[in-house]
Amino acid sequence: MIVASRYAKSLLDLSVEKGQLEAVYADMIQVKEVCENSREFITFLNSPIIKADKKIATIKAVFDGKFNAITSGFLTIVASKRRENVIPEMANEFIEQYRSHKNILTAVVTSANGLDSATKQKALDLVKSQLSGEVELVEKIDANIIGGFILKIGDKQLDKSVARQLSNLKKELTNKALN
Repeated sequence: MIVASRYAKSLLDLSVEKGQLEAVYADMIQVKEVCENSREFITFLNSPIIKADKKIATIKAVFDGKFNAITSGFLTIVASKRRENVIPEMANEFIEQYRSHKNILTAVVTSANGLDSATKQKALDLVKSQLSGEVELVEKIDANIIGGFILKIGDKQLDKSVARQLSNLKKELTNKALN
C-alpha cells in the first residue's frame, strides 16, 4: 500500500534525524503485535462509525506513555488525517524499511521437525558467509515437506526437501513412461 509506505518512510526519516531509530523500531514492533493480536483494535481502526476524535483519544490511551514521543505523536497525526486504517500496514512497512536501512536480511528455513541449535547455527553461518550484512534466521515447521529443508532468502529459494525430491522423481518417471 503506497500510503502506508510513505507514512513509514516519513517516520523512518524523522526517527533517524532525531536519533531515535531504535526506540521507534521497538515501538512499531509493538504496534504490529497489537494489530496482529487484537481483532477488536483493527475493527475499531477501520470503523467508519467511530469519530476521529474518539479514535485519537483511544490511540493515545493505548500507546501514550508506553512509546517514544515521536511514535506517539506520529500515530496521533496519522489518526487526525483519518488514515488510522493504515496503521497496521504502516507498522509492517516501517519494520521492512528499517531492515533495509540497517541491511538486515531475513532467511526463512522450513523443516519437517524443526532444527536443533547446532543445525540452526550451521545454517545461519552458511547464510552469513554467502551474504553481506546482518542475517536473521526465522524457523518454520511444515510436516508436509517430509524431511530435508527449504531455505528462502528474499526471492531466492533452495528446496532440498524430501517432498520436492519425490515430486521430481515422479515427474521423471512419468516422462519416461510417456516416451
